[in-house]
Amino acid sequence: MLKSERHRVEPIARAGVAPFMMNESPLMQHVASLSALTQGTPKTVEIGETKILLIRDGDAVRGFSATCPHAGAPLDKAAVCEGKLICPWHKAMFDLADGALLEPPALDPLRRYPVRVEGDSVFASPEPIVDAPTPAVPEDARIMAIVGAGAAGVAGACALREFGFAGRIVLIGAEPGAPYDRTALSKAVLQGKTAPDEAPALRPAEFWSEHRIERLRDRVERLDPSTSKLSLAGGADLSYDAVLLASGSAARRLDVPGATRPGVHRLRTREDAASILNGALEDPRGKPGVVIVGGGFIGLEAASALRSQDLAVEVVIQHPLPLASILGEAVAARLKALHEENGVVFRIGTVAKIEGKGENENEGEQSPVTGVVLEDGSRIAAGLVLTGIGVTPATGFAQALGLAEDGGLDTDRSMRVAGPVFAAGDIARFPFGDDDSNRIRVEHWRVAQQQARVAAASMLGLEAQFDQPPLFWTLQHGKRFEVQGHPDGFDRVEIDGDLAALEFVGRQYRGDALVGLVGCGRDTEMAALSLTLPSRP
Repeated sequence: MLKSERHRVEPIARAGVAPFMMNESPLMQHVASLSALTQGTPKTVEIGETKILLIRDGDAVRGFSATCPHAGAPLDKAAVCEGKLICPWHKAMFDLADGALLEPPALDPLRRYPVRVEGDSVFASPEPIVDAPTPAVPEDARIMAIVGAGAAGVAGACALREFGFAGRIVLIGAEPGAPYDRTALSKAVLQGKTAPDEAPALRPAEFWSEHRIERLRDRVERLDPSTSKLSLAGGADLSYDAVLLASGSAARRLDVPGATRPGVHRLRTREDAASILNGALEDPRGKPGVVIVGGGFIGLEAASALRSQDLAVEVVIQHPLPLASILGEAVAARLKALHEENGVVFRIGTVAKIEGKGENENEGEQSPVTGVVLEDGSRIAAGLVLTGIGVTPATGFAQALGLAEDGGLDTDRSMRVAGPVFAAGDIARFPFGDDDSNRIRVEHWRVAQQQARVAAASMLGLEAQFDQPPLFWTLQHGKRFEVQGHPDGFDRVEIDGDLAALEFVGRQYRGDALVGLVGCGRDTEMAALSLTLPSRP
């Protein structure tokens, strides 16, 4: 949570949003009747090709862009509460006063449109409001380095500029190409709807130069906190005044015989996704059977995506109901049934080895995969194996900071590790609950972005703390499931709605305390409920 007005950080050198130029547009047109607008219920109107979201506030009406800048969700389905507009799909949050961004995954504010009320008539213009030039900020010689160009790294870079930093920002990432939406890999990319190299960019191509953010393709080999330097694989050193570590994680390898055979894959990068698709769709033997090891979100999303490509998919899980500890048994059973309705086969067991063609001494583990053998001796034929068994923090370069047992980095609530070093995303072990010594890591996209925004504010000396209940979503067989809060250890789930039809909200309780929410098909309601959860369990 950003501690100004609950979610908002005011930029340095100025307060709030710059005054805007609101000269009356000659294009003002009648778009609605005030009496027809319900307080707190967004309504979309159209002027030519421009869609404008109208929100009544007493006898005034505000006008914003009608779709979320993150993924285009229709904001007339958004929740309006506590002075905030909450996106129905991915729960980006905006200030109703001026459209300012309060919470990701959006990285931009809402565009504003002029609106005038005369009696019962509401007029609007399709010409957006243009902000006046913001006051110049003093020259700043500081260097802010960001290690990692994924969700957290990009959000941190954007937030530094949003909060008024005028110095040098260096964003370091080892992957080729522009930073992209990694969540698309297990969804649209494996479904064949989007090519791996066309995974959505996190920022438009022109953004980087317009905001003077340097992108450096390199890998950090060592961080030296005593000299405030990063040693890069390319041979250079980079000094920093503050650094955000947002290096993410690496997918774990399956530790069984045969795990390095051709045809055994992990999913973390565009290149991984391309290899999976090439192996699954271009195998000379025809479409091979796919075995997915692991019933977490990545494994199940991949199962859904690959089934849409008409591939035979079997998922090896160790427990009868995947994700039961997160969703609750009833919802987990319905999710499993959804997969089975779509042709996914589940096998309960543990992988003992991965077999290959030939199985002789000369071929060893270089022969292509032909099947998976479970510990009970049963065999599943496969031409491709995808492992989704978790991740480990990518923190090998940061040994000098002292790593936790799981490889993560301990932070305080401002996301500070030590001195001018901050961390966000998969690697950050942040205080959980009322005891600051009790820390957890959360490996979810939106949490990484939220933490990066808090870290960026803290790097600039602004007051900010991460104190938000986690929120994430997953898309499987065309259904989006949402999970909110701290559901660990809940003892019951109360279902409101039709679980069989996948239109429901489940409230998770520990004793009498509401600690989490799980839902599907009730986007607007889940958006509104997101503000009811305690920030700490």
